[in-house]
Amino acid sequence: MSNQPIILCPGQGAQVIGMGKSWSDASPAARRIFDRADEVLGDRLGAPLSQLCFEGPAERLNRTDIAQPALYVAGVASFHGEFGDLGPSELAAAAGLSLGEYTALHIAGAFSFEDGLELVTLRGRAMQDAAEAADSSMVALIGADEQQANAVCDAARGDGVLVPANFNAPGQIVISGSMAACDRAVDEAGNHGLRATKLAVAGAFHSPIMQPAADRLKEALDGVSVAEPGCPVVSNVTATPHAADSGEDFGARTRRLLVEQLTSPVRWAESCVWLSQNVSGEFHELAPNKVLSGLMRRIDRSVKVTNHDAPRELAS
Repeated sequence: MSNQPIILCPGQGAQVIGMGKSWSDASPAARRIFDRADEVLGDRLGAPLSQLCFEGPAERLNRTDIAQPALYVAGVASFHGEFGDLGPSELAAAAGLSLGEYTALHIAGAFSFEDGLELVTLRGRAMQDAAEAADSSMVALIGADEQQANAVCDAARGDGVLVPANFNAPGQIVISGSMAACDRAVDEAGNHGLRATKLAVAGAFHSPIMQPAADRLKEALDGVSVAEPGCPVVSNVTATPHAADSGEDFGARTRRLLVEQLTSPVRWAESCVWLSQNVSGEFHELAPNKVLSGLMRRIDRSVKVTNHDAPRELAS
């Protein structure tokens, strides 16, 4: 097997107070990423981004509009802290869970750090606004496959919205939609032999309820240059690498899929299977946290993921 890294980038839910601080303290390269983010964003988040990452408070860091740029910056900082100036062509592949797809595209060379930061900051704000405009939620179905998840959604939807949102790992699927439909789904799950838990989230991510956010994101993406990356980057929508097709160039298709991602299910388990079957390399998970390492154990126990939540001398 090649020892080129396959980079996995975490998404929303992985945020934690102190995220990236050990990297910032240990690595000048990581510190420069946080400094640049603070410079670009200024006081738009109400406090410097580095302060929110390192000190919280949790109720602010957990907000969608703050968590998304925070996760992007912490991930990029840990990448440079661990891998230095490793270029996109020196990576075997990259993938990111939802928001993490932007981290993956940036480190693979598709757009600049600053363009990615502006995109994820707008994305977080737009998703927060869409969530606050609708009474909606998400429900984790434990033990479900895709067919069962669809059956629960069909039975509980009523006149609301209810769709599969995240295929995270075998037996771990999240559905998303109107609050009343989510409440019905919790009851309906038992009829299919499943356990269900409502999640503490701002709203129905990766569902049609996010269409207003998708419209705002499309407008922002239309103004950003997206280059073909130096390594394959897997799309959450298709679970295959971003690529040009017969009707669109690479940038146009990637921008379209990033917009569709907001209202489409995240096919993370399939993405990881594609990587393990088609790419030769060693898997590495960027900061913060160890969510993706945990999911990989459920997706394919034979795949070892090296985690970079903190520098190795601190993590050991």
